[in-house]
Amino acid sequence: MSTHEMNVYVAPLQGFTEAPFRHCHASVYGAADRYYTPFLRIEHGEPRHRDMRDVTSQLNDNHDVVPQIIFRDIDEFDLLIGALKEAGCRRVDLNMGCPFPPQVNKGRGAGVLRNKALLEKVAERIDAERDMTFSVKMRPGISAYDEWRDIVDIINAMRLEHVTVHPRVAALRYGGSVDMDAFAAMFSQLQHRVVYNGDIMSRDDAARIADSFPGLDGIMIGRGVLACPSLIAEMREGRDWSSEERVDHLLQLHAGIFQHYSTTLCGDAQVLSKIKPFWEYLEWEIGHKTAKMIKKATSIEKYEKAVASIG
Repeated sequence: MSTHEMNVYVAPLQGFTEAPFRHCHASVYGAADRYYTPFLRIEHGEPRHRDMRDVTSQLNDNHDVVPQIIFRDIDEFDLLIGALKEAGCRRVDLNMGCPFPPQVNKGRGAGVLRNKALLEKVAERIDAERDMTFSVKMRPGISAYDEWRDIVDIINAMRLEHVTVHPRVAALRYGGSVDMDAFAAMFSQLQHRVVYNGDIMSRDDAARIADSFPGLDGIMIGRGVLACPSLIAEMREGRDWSSEERVDHLLQLHAGIFQHYSTTLCGDAQVLSKIKPFWEYLEWEIGHKTAKMIKKATSIEKYEKAVASIG
């Protein structure tokens, strides 16, 4: 299957792929097949309000958005699913791969991989929630690449639309390299449709994965979309865009997000704290000097001057 024919999803990335980014990305480049929200969590005994606002935002009107939840026990799972059902959501992704120690150490994210009792309860809930569609995003393990084998039967028994696999152990977070042997093993043993996630930074990367795994259901791209927002459009068109095309569309994307934050937040500090992360993976495109100017900007005036130097 060629990359312009397969499903391409945008991964959930905390602090990046919130509703303003998703909306503007879909508007400027054409929507990905789906966008997954940064994970919803329980805070003070209830679904975090900020997360729910992201899921129910009017900015979701131009793209297919799937909320992702993170949980450590069945009570958190039930609270989150209940809130999403009430909000009208009918598709949910389960985070079983978050690698960050504050979550893993409390049994959330990749920590769920070692909790067979919880997974069995989750499987029962999924079976009961017939009006909802579920998927899973997971890693091979926390510290070893074969931990998934202990739970694969439970995962296979779940009523899932697909399983997304990021082939790094959680201990690596996003360092080191993806382990394609581990992915191949999981791909062969999982009885659900499988989506690949991890280090897709170019059309060639996507093509290599698609060619290596016939029957793959799709590709989920995270940091690759932050570093090259046009990547999915380039995959669909089957060509690499010129630098001029990339920069022109990049500035359009930025303008939409910046306008949103400028009109909804108060004061330079708030706006800058939300918009500066936009450039975190883009130094290769805009140059070190400009990236440094953006990072050091202490006012909207200085920030806009730095952005104006691009292109």
